[in-house]
Amino acid sequence: MGIDPFGRLAARTEPLRGGGRGWVLLTVAAGWFVTLGLRFVVPALLPYIKDTFTVGNAAAGFAVTVIWVTYAGMQLPAGVLSDSLGERRLLTASLFLAGGSLLLFSVFPVFALFLLAAGLFGLGTGLYGPARGLVLSRTFRDNDGTAFGLTLAAGSIGSAVLPFVATQVTEAAGWEIALAAFAPLFFVLGAGVWWAVPPKSAVETVTARSTGEAREEETDGGADRERTLSAVVGAATRRRVVVATLGATFMLFTLQGLTAFYTTYLVETKAFAETTAASLFALLFLVGAGFQFFSGRATDRYGHRRVLVALALLGIPPLVAFPLVEGRLAIMALTAVLAVRIGVSPVVNAYVVSVIPAHVRGTTWGVVRTVFFGIGATGSLAVGFVADAGLFDVAMYGLAALTLPAVFIFAVLPDRAGQPK
Repeated sequence: MGIDPFGRLAARTEPLRGGGRGWVLLTVAAGWFVTLGLRFVVPALLPYIKDTFTVGNAAAGFAVTVIWVTYAGMQLPAGVLSDSLGERRLLTASLFLAGGSLLLFSVFPVFALFLLAAGLFGLGTGLYGPARGLVLSRTFRDNDGTAFGLTLAAGSIGSAVLPFVATQVTEAAGWEIALAAFAPLFFVLGAGVWWAVPPKSAVETVTARSTGEAREEETDGGADRERTLSAVVGAATRRRVVVATLGATFMLFTLQGLTAFYTTYLVETKAFAETTAASLFALLFLVGAGFQFFSGRATDRYGHRRVLVALALLGIPPLVAFPLVEGRLAIMALTAVLAVRIGVSPVVNAYVVSVIPAHVRGTTWGVVRTVFFGIGATGSLAVGFVADAGLFDVAMYGLAALTLPAVFIFAVLPDRAGQPK
């Protein structure tokens, strides 16, 4: 009797596909592909943008920080709106607003207005993250690690492909055209998400039938009382949420500082051409996508704490070695290992969303994301200042040192109820 690999694959992926779930996963992941990918296009194009506006690393780093700070600033409003309007509307609005903001980059001729366009893009994309996490957690209750891993891996692939494509277009037509050219893709995917993602009430009905969550919420005392400020504060200050958020903040700060100046670092300290640096930047996220997929799968099997500790620990040595090596092959090898840091995101996302009480999940998730994205966004600004002082290599060592606290924090992460220890 022969082996049917396609049949086995279909059986394994059935929990991700049945009942329209496959289309939800596909469109949400595709939206994250462009949303995250475009947020890393600006860092990839920083050498060109610096030349256009004649600014230094600190100013360039501030532009990246503006995108991420405005993104962080939308997390709480997006969480609140998810509770009241539903994820479908927010995901669609995010894609349309972000696409519209990309068109502004091509018509803003001075750096101050470039920062305004960056801020508008951050605000638009900021609606996506909380709604994405909530709809995945609600739709894939028993496979959330895998669903998060696949979706965030799609974002990492976008972070690899789109900056590379943008660099090639920039060489031919300029970075302004490169950014504006992605706007139609956002509009098409916005329509796709609206078609595929069911209204919130429909998703909640399915979840309530399968988990009894509706009865739990009734027992807790009603929607009015559950949505009070004290309920949100109580959920956000749970030990599990606080520990995970603190570790995620260290990891995001260091990842943000690294990715914002990865191509600039290779151009300025390793004397690589911009296109070569863009290719290596793509490699970072392509390998990172693989780590995200496998970290999500590993979490479903081994638990969050073990996987997070391993990922954070493995991300330290390549940062230490980065300033010490030369040559394209050596940098490629280190980049591939360095990509392990990207695997942290789906594990933290799935953990935090799942341990927040359902009746305040959207608002609390918005609060949590505001904290770690707001602080993490300053990583690019910090690295930019250190780089302008002629200490680019020191910045890399500093990012390695700041990863170590995350290892110890994740080591004391409480087990999620009902998950492997």
